[in-house]
Amino acid sequence: MAFPWQLSALIVVLGITAYDCRPRGRILGGKESLPHTRPYMVSLQLDGIHRCGGLLISDQWVLSAAHCAPDKINETLNVVLGSHSMKNSEASQIEYQAENQILHPLYNTSTKHNDLLLLKLPVKVPLSPAIQPLPFQRQDIEVPKGTLCRVSGWGHIKLTGLRPDNLHEVEVPVISREVCNGRTYYDGRITEKMMCAGESRKDSCEGDSGGPLVCNNIAEGIVSGGFRKCGRANRPGIYSRIAPYVSWIDETINNGTQLKATTAAPS
Repeated sequence: MAFPWQLSALIVVLGITAYDCRPRGRILGGKESLPHTRPYMVSLQLDGIHRCGGLLISDQWVLSAAHCAPDKINETLNVVLGSHSMKNSEASQIEYQAENQILHPLYNTSTKHNDLLLLKLPVKVPLSPAIQPLPFQRQDIEVPKGTLCRVSGWGHIKLTGLRPDNLHEVEVPVISREVCNGRTYYDGRITEKMMCAGESRKDSCEGDSGGPLVCNNIAEGIVSGGFRKCGRANRPGIYSRIAPYVSWIDETINNGTQLKATTAAPS
């Protein structure tokens, strides 16, 4: 499964399907969001450049994808909240340097299993209509196939590479794990801690990794991977389900004093 740049991930076909782990993602086949109607959306940036999306889960914590962590141990992500535009300054926009960057301890750079990252902000964020956390799924239940869910991001919106300035979103249907593990799909690579969603010409893709998959106003997954060419009916977006990781999320937040870690766990 691909886990690069942002939302979607790459998959390279070399006789067998492989997964790439550079942050990427693009909202393909969607539309521009109404400004500040997705106040839980976060832009993770390096040197002022959008790298990944993220989900505000409390007034001091952001959930994203582990493959979005900086490649160098001395680099720290900046967390930008309250934005619609990536170019224009907005009164609602606030930016912090992450205090802690905590990868899931079992994140595997080869298989991309456990592709989750928690970021602690240095202070509690002043909440506003443009900055609000979103509840995430705490019960380990499957989202029924066919459920329409929303994914948002600042990633590419066309296969030509066009990248928007403003936040975009698209609705995608959930695909059953049985179908997604079929031989013409991902051939058994989708674990119980993952889920698939998408359809022809509607997908997350380059620039969107780390953002949430929202179903019935609850965050169910985090954009993790997909095929190198977005929007293929039998290569939907791959998401890390949040519910199986609730204990780790709660324990990490409760401890809150873990050492900063920006490198991946050993494969």
